Amino acid sequence: MDADPNINAGQPSPNVTDALDLYVHRYLAPQGDDRRTLLLLHGTGGDENDLIQLGQMLAPDAGLLSPRGTVLEAGAARFFRRHSEGVFDLPDLHARTKDLVAFVGAAAAKYAFDPAQVVAVGFSNGANIATSVLLSSPQSLASAVLFRPMVPFVPEQPVSLTGKRVLIGAGETDTVVPKGHPDRLSELLRVLGADVTVVWQPAGHSLSRADVSAAYEWLNPSPPEA
Repeated sequence: MDADPNINAGQPSPNVTDALDLYVHRYLAPQGDDRRTLLLLHGTGGDENDLIQLGQMLAPDAGLLSPRGTVLEAGAARFFRRHSEGVFDLPDLHARTKDLVAFVGAAAAKYAFDPAQVVAVGFSNGANIATSVLLSSPQSLASAVLFRPMVPFVPEQPVSLTGKRVLIGAGETDTVVPKGHPDRLSELLRVLGADVTVVWQPAGHSLSRADVSAAYEWLNPSPPEA
């Protein structure tokens, strides 16, 4: 069977920078005039294919960049290590965040998309590293959709998130995300200047149809009536 041209297997290539080789990934070029690129960041146990369909539903004409996490936990791919459920390895998180930022920059150069139009769409572990990017390298993201996120850390030095839009999709019966984290995260991001929308769903840790609908409407707002 021929290799899928949308899959980069992470093998060294003379035409690809080292940073691009950090992640096995898929890139799908935009299908219309939408200049945005959705950075799709899966949850624990996912891969570069997991959120492709979600990305196509949320922004049908946008480009899609979907990396696979490089950390394995009992065989499950993640974007950074943790000591236990909800207890993150912060030095590893910071190092992996820098890797992800470098990867996105290299991907923008390779695939010729606008690095100023990158929108993170992350679920669970992917939402947490997307939040880490916002808190440590805010210039790398235009906005972010965070499904079932936690507060990964509070930055020692405040950063400016002015002009950044963030959607937090929280579950009322989520048993993975500790109670209070969505509200704490929204308050932290607002204090730093972000325009934050929190949408609570009558759901657990898994995504629901309502999550997808809310994210679509947030990403593609209707133009104001004349």
